[in-house]
Amino acid sequence: MKFVSPIFEVKNLFFQANAQKILDDISLTILPGDYCAIIGPNGGGKTTLIRLLLGLEKPTLGKIKLFGQALNQFKRWYKIGYVPQRASQLDQNFPATVLEVVKMGRIMKQGLFKRTTQEDRDAIQEAVTKMDILDIQNKLIGELSGGQRQRVMIARALASKPEVLILDEPNTGVDVVSQQRFYKLLRELNQNENMTIVFITHDIGVIADDIGRLFTVNQSLLTCNNPKEAISCEDMSALYGIDAHLIHNHHHH
Repeated sequence: MKFVSPIFEVKNLFFQANAQKILDDISLTILPGDYCAIIGPNGGGKTTLIRLLLGLEKPTLGKIKLFGQALNQFKRWYKIGYVPQRASQLDQNFPATVLEVVKMGRIMKQGLFKRTTQEDRDAIQEAVTKMDILDIQNKLIGELSGGQRQRVMIARALASKPEVLILDEPNTGVDVVSQQRFYKLLRELNQNENMTIVFITHDIGVIADDIGRLFTVNQSLLTCNNPKEAISCEDMSALYGIDAHLIHNHHHH
């Protein structure tokens, strides 16, 4: 057994803003190849947690390590693909084509003024193919549906060949068919490429069959390593006011 360092390691994390406690003593570990969902009510601190993991906020207390390194020393951000909230509702009038948007994900890895190499072109092509947006690669972002835009934003994140993909509320404004297609894509990335996936949602209805681990964040944290069993647990409904028996309705295999 080779020792694998976790992708994220969080110990006793507290976050306060304006004298209000937003996260209260959170510890969690996300390992390579994990497929996790972070769920919880709006305002429960999910997005804050992700912003802390990405170094966009500073913790009030606690330690965060990325790929075995202390966050403040971590430089290899290209290893992390991030699709922020409302990414699929990009400004309609944004004058860029699908391909140009996906390219941006690559530029972030290489730096603005480096010449595009064959390796870059391959990575971009691969991301576009994987997300099945080849046929629309020359369309303007504003002409696309929510589901298509969502796939473009994921392709942009994949262009830097990350080892972990973080998606914040990826399904906002996306129809159900696109959502199902999206979950299928995530499952394939996770299973076929061993990509670590962390996504944040308050809609647990559609996901339980795929995810390996569930973190429920409502100031404090409830971790569950076997969602299929725990999701029906009354505790969760009681603790988080989430209707926890939603979960199995969507899957009539």
